[in-house]
Order: sequence, then structure tokens, then C-alpha cells
Amino acid sequence: MANMNSRLIFAIVSSACWSAFQHGYNTGVLNTPQYVMTKWLSEDVLSTSNSTLEVTDPKVNTVWSVVVSIYCVGGMIGGTITGFVADRFGRKGGLLLNNILVFVAVGLEAFSKMASSVEMLILGRLVIGVNNGLNAGLAPMYLSEISPVSLRGSIGTVYQLVITMSILLSQVLGLNSVLGTDSWPWLLAVPLIPAVLQCCMLRMCPESPKYLLLNKGAELRAQRALNYLRGDVAVHGEMEEMRQEAEKNKVSKKVTLRELFRDRSLRRPLLVAVVAMVAQQFSGINVVIFFSTEIFTAANLSPTQSQYATLGMGAMNVVMTVVSLMLVEIAGRKTLLLAGFSGMFLCTVGLCVASLYTTHIWVSYLCIALVILFVVTFAAGPGSIPWFLVTELFNQSSRPAASSVAVTVNWTANFIVGLSYLPLASVLKSNTFAIFAVLQFIFIIFIAAKVPETKNKTIEEITAMFRQQL
Repeated sequence: MANMNSRLIFAIVSSACWSAFQHGYNTGVLNTPQYVMTKWLSEDVLSTSNSTLEVTDPKVNTVWSVVVSIYCVGGMIGGTITGFVADRFGRKGGLLLNNILVFVAVGLEAFSKMASSVEMLILGRLVIGVNNGLNAGLAPMYLSEISPVSLRGSIGTVYQLVITMSILLSQVLGLNSVLGTDSWPWLLAVPLIPAVLQCCMLRMCPESPKYLLLNKGAELRAQRALNYLRGDVAVHGEMEEMRQEAEKNKVSKKVTLRELFRDRSLRRPLLVAVVAMVAQQFSGINVVIFFSTEIFTAANLSPTQSQYATLGMGAMNVVMTVVSLMLVEIAGRKTLLLAGFSGMFLCTVGLCVASLYTTHIWVSYLCIALVILFVVTFAAGPGSIPWFLVTELFNQSSRPAASSVAVTVNWTANFIVGLSYLPLASVLKSNTFAIFAVLQFIFIIFIAAKVPETKNKTIEEITAMFRQQL
């Protein structure tokens, strides 16, 4: 790829890869070892000398729900403070400091079993959630600001790619044959490795050139950073664009959250960014993954085979995110979002209809195919594009505040889906898919009408598009 070089690749790996690893790994790490950890809760933590609780006891389920869901609460907190951290410490500086939370969280989680303390486990999950919420805002922001315009989409997709890879890794490590045993504290200690690697590697990378010039006014440092990232490519054109943006930045100054909502020229792109984040979480991907094992079992796969089929589905998610990375600069963001949600809509309708005829074995195999196709279409666009789209829609003065709002909304939507889909599934069963089919149709209409194509456009060109709509 043009403009891609070893130094830029090193900066991408040092920033986004290790940050996204934390996000993906901690999202999926509790799924596979759930039974062995709830058994620890019921036998060692919640039971008393007078009574012993079963794994299925409502008290155990409630405590486990808190352990799982508190992670999203942490993500919301992290998302809320993203703008402050990005402006106060810089994009690179914020990512480096954020690793302190990893060391605190791992200490609490890994030693919770030794201390027989579920409170330590819950607090650890909250802290690692704050870390991941910050990562979800800071890393895409840093990627957007170090990327050449022609590669901004492909590089932005890297964050979601590593999320899918690390979710898959967490599921593999959580198997009974690996670390999904009484050794689960080691499973929760794995995030220390990418934290240490990031602390060592990211220190050797420059701060975002845009942050240095537009926020700090350090033109010489910004040019040095840009020279480092571009290698042999001349940077005069990019520096001139940044200077022009800096001049406008002096006039507009830093945008606060209040101004973000009050300024009509900012409300439109904010609406697009927020709906994209909501659409990603309300697309039904979590429900399809939840029902996948049940669907695989209905096709006469054994529980072990179903578990490995679910891992295969995760691998397909990784593969298609790689494909998305290659397509995003060719097909464009809007095209991939429309294609992804349209494919998911057709698969969801198919699952609604097929669930009525699961007594036929061939229908069960059709359901497996639809589930896999659903994941494929999600990974093709809706899974990755919302994360970096928000950084493309705003200039330097409003990007931190907009990222804070968008990331907080994403984690909030994730939290709502996590709390509501189990009660919905218990009442509606597979008819739950119908709700998501309606939502997907609404998102398709919104994307077609409101989301602009940002491929190969500078930030100034994109913001000018929104000003023309006023």
C-alpha cells in the first residue's frame, strides 16, 4: 500500500493492537470459564457453614451478572473521560497512562480467588472496563491522526480486527483443556502481557502530529513526528493542511460537550456517529452469538462440537474483518455499512422464519449457515466502521468531545443489550430476532439517508459537507 512503511506499522501495532487486545480479550474472557467461576462463587464465596449454594442458585446468578455487567459500567466511565484525557495528556500519553489501570485491575482479579473475595473480582472488572472505555476512544483517535488520508479507513479497521482476534483468543484460552479450570486467575492475568508490551513499544513512537500542532502549537515537533511516520514521503502538503486547520482551530477553540450539542453544524455529524455506535450494538450480533450454541446443538452437534463451532464462528469474524480492512478504501464506508446491515437483515428474517420449522433437520443446518452469514456481514462493515467513523466526522477542536459521547453511547448500548437480551429471550425465545430485524431496517434507512461517504476525503472536506447541509 502507498504511504505504508515500517515505522507507521510499528506505531499502529504499539497503539491500536495492544489497546484493542485489552478491549476484545476482556469482553470475551468470562464466556467460556463461566461454569468453573460460578462454581467457585457458590462453593467458596457465597456459601456459609450453615448452607451450601448450587451453581444455579438465583443469588449466584445475580452476583455473576454483576461481575459481567460492571465491565460495561467501567466502559461508560472510560468513554466519558476520553475527551479530557486526550486533551490533557495527549493521545499517546493517555494510552500509556491508561496501562496503570491494567496493572491495578489484574492485581484485583488475579488475587480474588486467593482472597475468596468476589468484591475484588467486581472492582477489578470495573477498573479494566474504565481502561477499555478509554482505549476505545483514544486508540481510534490516535490512528486517525497518524494515518495518511488514503489509508485512514484501512488503518482504522485494525482496532476492530484485533478486538475480534483477542475475543477468539480469550475463548480458546478459556477452554477446559487450556486455562478454563481452577487456574482461571491466570486467564485474568493475561492482559498484563500487552500492557507491558505497549509501555515498552509506544514510548518509541511519536505523539500525534495533529495534537502537537493544533493543541500544543509545537510545529517543529509535529513536523518531526510526521517525518518519522511518513518515512521517505514528503510531508509539506500534509503540514500545510494541518496549518490551515490550526488557523481555523484558533478561531473555533476547543469544543465543550455543551457546545457539541448546541451547535447545529456539530449536531448533525454527532447524530451520525451516535446512531452508528447504537446500530453496532443493537444489530443483534450478541443475540445471534448467544443463540449459536443452541442452534448448533439443534443440528445434532454434541456440546463439545457446538463449542468448537462457536469458535469457528469467531474465526470467521476475524477473517471477514481482514476482508473489510482491504475493502473499506475501495468500496467506501457507507457502501460497506449498507451491505452489512442489509445482509444482517436478510439473515435475521431468515432465522425468524426458519425457527418455526426446526423439526426438519435440513432447517437446522440452514440456521447454522444463516448464523455464520450473519457474522460475516456484521464483520464486513458494521463491526469495524463505527469505531473510526466518529474520528473522521469531526475536526481537531471537536474530535475529543465527540469521541467521548460516541464511545459512552456504545458502551451504554452494550450494557442495555447485555441486561435485556436474556429476559427477552426467555419470554420471546427465537422471536427475539424479529425485534432486531425491525431495528436493522431502521438503521438501513438512516444510513442511506444521513451517513456521508468519507472515503479519500480530508477532515476539512467532510466538515464542509455538513456545513453545506445547514
